Amino acid sequence: MENQENQAAVEKTFFQSTTAKMLMVGFLTLVLLIPLFFVQNLISERSQRKTQMVDEVTDLWGKDVLFYGPVLRIPYTFYESYNVTNPKTGVTTIERKATTNYAYFFPNELKNTSKIKKNESLKRGIFNHVVFTADMTFKGNFTSPNFSKLGIAEENIQWNKASIIVKTTNLKSIKSELKIQLNTNKYAFEPQNNDKSEYSVLATTNFDYKSLANTDKINFDFGITYNGSNSVKFIPIGKVTNISIDSDWESPSFEGSFAANDGTKTINKDGFHADWKVLDINRTFLQQYANVLPDLNDYLFGVKLIQTVDEYQQNERVSKYGFLVIGLTFLIFFLIQSVSKINIHIFQYSMIGLALIMFYTLLISITEHSTFSFAYSIAGASVVAMITLYSISILKNRKFPMFIGTALTVLYSFIYVIIQMEDYALLVGSIGLFLILGAVMYFSRRIDWSK
Repeated sequence: MENQENQAAVEKTFFQSTTAKMLMVGFLTLVLLIPLFFVQNLISERSQRKTQMVDEVTDLWGKDVLFYGPVLRIPYTFYESYNVTNPKTGVTTIERKATTNYAYFFPNELKNTSKIKKNESLKRGIFNHVVFTADMTFKGNFTSPNFSKLGIAEENIQWNKASIIVKTTNLKSIKSELKIQLNTNKYAFEPQNNDKSEYSVLATTNFDYKSLANTDKINFDFGITYNGSNSVKFIPIGKVTNISIDSDWESPSFEGSFAANDGTKTINKDGFHADWKVLDINRTFLQQYANVLPDLNDYLFGVKLIQTVDEYQQNERVSKYGFLVIGLTFLIFFLIQSVSKINIHIFQYSMIGLALIMFYTLLISITEHSTFSFAYSIAGASVVAMITLYSISILKNRKFPMFIGTALTVLYSFIYVIIQMEDYALLVGSIGLFLILGAVMYFSRRIDWSK
């Protein structure tokens, strides 16, 4: 009988010990990772739904704008020789078959001026995807084509069937009439058969190059308006290529093989301006080609119009700190419990943990109908208020609940600052965690862990 009483006393002492309570709180923290995982899946699911919406909108409005041109195209006659043997006499003769091929010549000067204006009016349900309209003008000139570099004889050139072609994406999203002025004459572009690449081909009607280029030079001038999304990029086919872009988009990303001019580039809350100048010696392709145009996608450059961090990326980044928030909140309650000798039941820890999980569901649901900052403020204030009021009933005083409310406010504010940063997020996060660890070590230094 006495042994049973001693055993019961030992069991009671162990389950009431600091070690047992710590183990239970730690186990509960791990269990709460399960609903946190479901919240992260919810964020991922909503993000995928937005991606589907973005694809639907861009299919209707317009996708990336890639521009390759203008290019002077002149046909020439090519003679292919082959042997023909007479079956009766056995005599072999050489015959020639005439076929028409094309020679392509890039401009001597190419200047583009683009104005890109964002459009925020496309809304699908609760989702609003930002797209743009780009107004572009192209000017420049072609000098006398050098057929000798291509090994083509003068008598084989069909000068009267010259044309201008451009290769571009997004044909269905072109919103302007396409006409090009060559010296004093105007010619309309017409779509050609697709060459099965990502580009579509537009070509003018034929003209007589020699009668048009009476000064050995053809000046061109034309404009084009696109509805597009994501990016605008060019291939620098001019011997001298100048590109200038102005936009009200405040978060551009300059991409491609050539960097924008640092001396003239500006980015601010009202938009950006960027210039590029590319010379023929800056890239490794020729100014004339026979038979086919080369694939020059490796030389694309321009601007990607991005949203630095969208609401679902921000929600996802916040949820990754969920384990830290739950762990630190439980640690604060555990330290208060150990210092004040107030008993906090595991059920009460569970309620606090679920309240912390509710922060993320509130955050994502409110974000979808407002801004992320507003949603974060409402969700954070609601959870902090709930836990603070619940703490008053648990801890039976106001000193510790006020400390808990302040600590949670600082913690949520710290996480908000981190996720708004890009370059310094890791540095600030590491310093913050170091300071938190120091504070925990300081407040826990007098706790007798042997009990």
